[in-house]
Amino acid sequence: MAKKKTDTESSDRKNKKDISVGVVGSGSFATAIVKMLVENCKVVHWCVRNEFVKGAIELRGHNPTYLTAVNFNLKNLKLTTDINELVSACDIIVLATPSIYLSDTLDKMNCDYKDKIFVSAIKGIIPKVNDVVAHYLRDEFKIGFRNQAVIAEPCHAEEVAMERLSYLTIATVEDEISEKLVEIFNSDFIKVHSSKDILGNEYSAILKNIFAIGAGIASGLGYGDNFTAVFVSNAIREMETFLEAIYEAPRDVNESAYLGDLLVTAYSLFSRNRSLGNLIGKGYTVKSAIQSMNMVAEGYYAADSIYKTSKEKGLKLPIIDTIYAILYEGKNAEKQFRKLTTKLN
Repeated sequence: MAKKKTDTESSDRKNKKDISVGVVGSGSFATAIVKMLVENCKVVHWCVRNEFVKGAIELRGHNPTYLTAVNFNLKNLKLTTDINELVSACDIIVLATPSIYLSDTLDKMNCDYKDKIFVSAIKGIIPKVNDVVAHYLRDEFKIGFRNQAVIAEPCHAEEVAMERLSYLTIATVEDEISEKLVEIFNSDFIKVHSSKDILGNEYSAILKNIFAIGAGIASGLGYGDNFTAVFVSNAIREMETFLEAIYEAPRDVNESAYLGDLLVTAYSLFSRNRSLGNLIGKGYTVKSAIQSMNMVAEGYYAADSIYKTSKEKGLKLPIIDTIYAILYEGKNAEKQFRKLTTKLN
């Protein structure tokens, strides 16, 4: 009886591309991105957090902490803990660390990165500069928008691990770069679309995390599906208002990268931001809710920056105001949501 071929063996037989691509980060989404890329690339360079993670992957063939069911053929990986080693070896670098750790990682980068393409899969504000990744790379490292791209979703890492059909939007201003990125990310279970709205996609990914915390708070407080539908309807309008104030561009917020990502993050049980909000709604303090989670909820850190920016712009965003009041002013969640219900329609 013939031996059944494994998924890994089948994947290895594909005509994979000899493209030098690397991923920085070893969390759940970074691991999911590596899984996407090994579908199409002969070798994926992977810069992980520390020697323990590197050694565990080399020994077991999977991330020891995140998406542990995803097994890699080690022939497809080149593991390192040195950002300079990875950047020197790669033409395309995917940044997939939590936003709060990115500056610590890139501050160590002293190799030549001219003409490299940096792809952000980060959905948060960089605390060091209180700004988005696109501006941080431009201002701190002189990496222009022509050498940048942004990965937008909806695409939960957990569903990528199960190879459930997922969608990505890759935003970049250069058509040649867009074509190359679509080529290396597209697969049987990943469908990729292109966009030129770098800042819009990046800010929308940040905003949806804040709104997802609100959806989680509502769930924890006992609000039902009817309220959540109204909440999300108002949230997408707030997103559109904010995006137009920050950066006007031809965009349709009803597309998957905006509305779709908001929906999955607000409703899915895989959503860490929704989970954080749910704990707060159930009575946890903000601090205890954050400490109880083993992953970073980007929406918490982003809420402060987005709230302050909205005030500077004179925007009326009642959901953002409510989430900020709960997270940073210590206001009672139940009372704040009772007030919010009178402002939604």
